[in-house]
Amino acid sequence: MNWLTELIKQINSFVWGIPMLVMILGVGLFLTLGLRGLQVRKLVTSFRLLWKGRRSDEESKKEGEISPFSALMTSLSATIGTGNIAGVATAIFLGGPGALFWMWCTALVGMATKYSEAVCAVKFRERDDKGDHVGGPMYYIKNGLGKRWAWLGALFALFGSIAGFGIGNTVQANSVSHALESSFGIPLWVSGLITMLLVGSVIIGGVKRIAQVASRLVPLMALLYLAGGLIVLIANYSAIPEAFWLILHSAFNPVAASGGFAGAGVAAAIQFGVARGVFSNEAGLGSAPIAHAVAQTNEPVKQGLIAMLGTFLDTLVICSITGLAIVVSGAWNSGETGSVLTAHAFSSTLPGVGGYVVAIALAIFAFTTILGWSFYGEKCVQYLLGDKAILPFRLLWICAIPVGATGSLSFIWLLADTLNAMMAIPNLIALVLLSPVVFHTTREYFAFKALERAVASCPHKH
Repeated sequence: MNWLTELIKQINSFVWGIPMLVMILGVGLFLTLGLRGLQVRKLVTSFRLLWKGRRSDEESKKEGEISPFSALMTSLSATIGTGNIAGVATAIFLGGPGALFWMWCTALVGMATKYSEAVCAVKFRERDDKGDHVGGPMYYIKNGLGKRWAWLGALFALFGSIAGFGIGNTVQANSVSHALESSFGIPLWVSGLITMLLVGSVIIGGVKRIAQVASRLVPLMALLYLAGGLIVLIANYSAIPEAFWLILHSAFNPVAASGGFAGAGVAAAIQFGVARGVFSNEAGLGSAPIAHAVAQTNEPVKQGLIAMLGTFLDTLVICSITGLAIVVSGAWNSGETGSVLTAHAFSSTLPGVGGYVVAIALAIFAFTTILGWSFYGEKCVQYLLGDKAILPFRLLWICAIPVGATGSLSFIWLLADTLNAMMAIPNLIALVLLSPVVFHTTREYFAFKALERAVASCPHKH
């Protein structure tokens, strides 16, 4: 077993190492240039479409299973998780405050990646035997690149189906149980059993039930966590300018050891900022387009614009609140790491309450991640084994939760984290090869919209 662990560790160090991070950033930058900075130019349009997308329009009702808004909430349910609390804190602990700057850069180019993923997901989706839409990297590889590339899609589905049980299930269940035990004294097995029952009652209903729960729970939990973080920032408002200067300065200059902080160079700031950013918002990993593929829409570009908000909200909003709270409170050099560091930052401003805010947020974030990833894993297994595998997968997914809540997961975490990164390889290859389709579809859509506006503004001649 030791040799296997060491082998996976070596693979993990590569797939989450500099070459992979350069690849993810490079593809994001390439798509950003090809789309001419669309993620910045059309940000307001994206929010307007999101608001309109709370309900599908009449013409789209037969073209998907859930509303565009619900598709985003479903993807966010999987994206907003422990990475937003523990991942950001770990990045700052290992890379210094400058890691936050590189996390922002990752998110900015990652928005173009997420946009492209959703455009491809809607454009190349298909129907399963029940008539429901299915899509994601495995389908846009098969239908967009041709059957000779189908093996690459199968590889993505294989990595995703296995990784989901770790990164999206047992590890999350473990986070829920330990957060509730440390803050409220609830035994691990009790948390595992309750989580299993709650998750089971949702995922047996399929994507519509998951989307229904996510559409209510995700905005609520995000707003509550943001409210706690904003209180920390307001209480330390005088330190905010200095915090931004520290973040920018340490992004390009080594940070000396101070307090409990061991010190970090620029390379560490870049590596851990990018790695934790990708881990949190999943741009380039190929998971989110599986949810966006079932949106009730006839326009791939519309869903792409909505999809890129997932990266914006996850990293540029929620992760930023976590990171800034850690820096302005001075907790970043306390020597703590992970969720304990975030709890320390909140508790320093909200004594007696801050730790509970973080624990509850961590538990809810992890719970919704289990829901979102159950759908991702299910679609990967369905692609590989067909519709007959859906029910056995759901039952196995539910049964894995108490195991994760009470077990030691060091090996499972290592394996899942490795496969999670390996999902990115076939996805990024597909995005580069399909980029001409994305660019053409985008230009065509906005040219048509411009023509529509021009016609509408012309005075009618009688």
